[in-house]
Amino acid sequence: MNAVKEFQKNILAESIPNHPEDILLAFEDFELLMMRYESAIREIQTKLEILNAELSLTQADNPITSINSRLKKPASIYGKLIRQGNEISLESVEENLNDVAGIRVICAFVDDIYKVARMLVRQDDIKLIEIKDYIKNPKPNGYRSFHMILEIPVFFAKEKKPIRVEVQIRTVAMDFWASLEHQIRYKKGLPKEKADDIAAELKACADTIADTDLRMLSIKEKLGPVT
Repeated sequence: MNAVKEFQKNILAESIPNHPEDILLAFEDFELLMMRYESAIREIQTKLEILNAELSLTQADNPITSINSRLKKPASIYGKLIRQGNEISLESVEENLNDVAGIRVICAFVDDIYKVARMLVRQDDIKLIEIKDYIKNPKPNGYRSFHMILEIPVFFAKEKKPIRVEVQIRTVAMDFWASLEHQIRYKKGLPKEKADDIAAELKACADTIADTDLRMLSIKEKLGPVT
């Protein structure tokens, strides 16, 4: 981190220690920027809904069981910029953060995850920026999910803006585990020994869930296509 960024980090942290998000909210165009991210979410979510509707008619298949979206909160945006050593500005948010806008897609089966991802990136107005496959390469704690950073052009009154959105695709079982793991991980006051034991249990649960996902997929394949 260079001296200017270090100085900025220290000054900003000292000036509003309890409410760092106010720094971002004070920027004149912050709400406009968030509206643009929200618009990008709607663009991609609509594409996913259309694909799911088409497959339900043409192949009697609904690979997507639910779609959820979120915008990163100002405090989280600020915190990530600081952790990465980036300046605090709207331009910095756009240049350095890929997950301000997020969509979570829940599928019934593991093969549906890859089917949805392939269909989405084949669309010619979507640019694939990055893939992280935590299904084939789970995190050490057992976390599994398929992540993509996508860029989509969004048309506004006077301009067209490419906006990045993080899309996470996972099965119902993966999402269930991730939700519980998040709650437990942020539980305060756990002694280290107990926290380590719980981490080991969570990892074992993640492995069991992954095995169940594969077994359910095997059953689906044995049944063959639905007619």
